[in-house]
Amino acid sequence: MQFEEENLISKKALLEKYSISYGALYRWKRKGLIPEEWFIKRSTTTGQETFFPRDLITERVELIIANKEEVLLDDLAEKLSGEEQSRAKIVLDTVFGEKAFFAKDLKTIKIADEKGEIRDITDIIKSYLKGE
Repeated sequence: MQFEEENLISKKALLEKYSISYGALYRWKRKGLIPEEWFIKRSTTTGQETFFPRDLITERVELIIANKEEVLLDDLAEKLSGEEQSRAKIVLDTVFGEKAFFAKDLKTIKIADEKGEIRDITDIIKSYLKGE
């Protein structure tokens, strides 16, 4: 995807314009609210900076800000993605506590046996979650 230079806004200007934090911006990226391809790295006189397509990012940030109090970010990301995303979870319960992961967010699932041999069980788990 190509964007013209004059239609870009710097990350710094975006954060200042909407009074949002760096952390919030990258949390929205991780959740899929802001597409990866909108993060454009460019060399500048001060080093490398991140820019965004101005019209797309300002519209998206305004939508997120307007809805973040009423709608869960995961639900908003699901709506924006235009596709039904699985609510299936993998839950690990250990002596250190319980941790849940949405199946859609997992890259690989591996187990190690008592000999230390590692086996990738991602496909097995995904098949189970699909009901196969």
